[in-house]
Amino acid sequence: MSKYFGTDGFRGEANVDLTVEHAFKIGRFLGSYFERDRECRVVIGKDTRLSSYMYECALTAGLTSSGADVYLMHVTTTPSVSYIARTEDFDCGIMISASHNAFHDNGIKLLNSNGEKMEDEVITEIEKYLDGVYPEPPYATGKAIGRAIDHAAGRNRYIGYIISLATHSYSGKRIGLDCANGSTWAIAKSVFDALGAETYVIGNTPDGTNINMDCGSTHIEALQRLVREKHLDAGFAFDGDADRCLAVNEKGELVNGDAILYICGRHMKAMDALVNNTVVTTVMSNFGLYKAFDACGINYEKTAVGDKYVYENMRKNGHMLGGEQSGHIIFSKYATTGDGLITAIKLMQVMLDRKLPLSELMQGLEVFPQVLKNVKVVDKDAALNDPEVRAAEEKVAADLGDNGRILLRKSGTEPVLRVMVEAPEHAICEEKVGEVIEAMRRKGLVLGIK
Repeated sequence: MSKYFGTDGFRGEANVDLTVEHAFKIGRFLGSYFERDRECRVVIGKDTRLSSYMYECALTAGLTSSGADVYLMHVTTTPSVSYIARTEDFDCGIMISASHNAFHDNGIKLLNSNGEKMEDEVITEIEKYLDGVYPEPPYATGKAIGRAIDHAAGRNRYIGYIISLATHSYSGKRIGLDCANGSTWAIAKSVFDALGAETYVIGNTPDGTNINMDCGSTHIEALQRLVREKHLDAGFAFDGDADRCLAVNEKGELVNGDAILYICGRHMKAMDALVNNTVVTTVMSNFGLYKAFDACGINYEKTAVGDKYVYENMRKNGHMLGGEQSGHIIFSKYATTGDGLITAIKLMQVMLDRKLPLSELMQGLEVFPQVLKNVKVVDKDAALNDPEVRAAEEKVAADLGDNGRILLRKSGTEPVLRVMVEAPEHAICEEKVGEVIEAMRRKGLVLGIK
């Protein structure tokens, strides 16, 4: 695990964990690093957080002071920065966002010239510079100082690209959109209006402090109410930077990332478009998804938690569809990152191709009850590898057999072990999670349960 950057960028409370100086220095380093081969060009986008403007200025100052030219897309989505980085010959892309976190947090996401998450070796170099291992890069002077250039046209080109992916008119369809008071607040409606839908939008009044507040993919209840009250055909909820999408069917029921993978995977298989007949998931996908894939003859692979790992698997093996339960869905034919708008467009395509509502497209997927408990421990590795804890885990796995599963994993950021059980009944989940936690207690490993 990197010191500053996790699987989804450098994230933390603004000017506490992630300071304006961090942003300036990241810009300084990147401008100097990519200047080695040619004049550096970097594209930057941001979400609607109060602090995003501050970080945009700091990054721009750092980059231009090292001689890089900066192209500003302003408020836009992470996937749009990825798209522009890979299609317009940029050295890298930067997205300023803390995704689904509250407004007081922010983050810096780095993308390479292919629109993928920045390589680990570059992140390592940045962290060494932040820690003072490397000397300060020279400042550019005279005509070598970089420029800051308005690039709102890039955002508009991305919108055109998204619209071009639709295979049907949405005329006659009543669609709800929850923009999370974030990056899609001025984009999502434009896309669905252009395609002919009758749109109903919430979460589209950002004020710098209300991003993800009781709205968006982390608070799906708002969209569920809208769909039910307005009798809509479907609804789509995005997170703060729109790399996630969750859906709501015409009954107001949640269609989470697992359900989206199931619906799209089945359709792609039927259309002979599911290359390798495989969908990539993380270990947190519901056991019911795997049972459903088995029933319809679709293979699957499991990665560690994080869309970064999903995409790495897809790129390595040539798979076309992958994602997370949280709504990070990657269609690798169209994008190198999760893209909430592409996910919505692809779900609409299945609905219109099949001439069926989302509720019927979900048939065949039985979501198993799940219990997940976070156990605070003295030592994560010691607890995870304790023989008695391992024995309890193996007993639970044997008891569940083919009708459930147990997952015991450590948190990457907290002194916590996560104990998760899925089974046909909620009571069984509780019982089996309790057995593993009790084994930890007997060994004096438990500090508390969250």
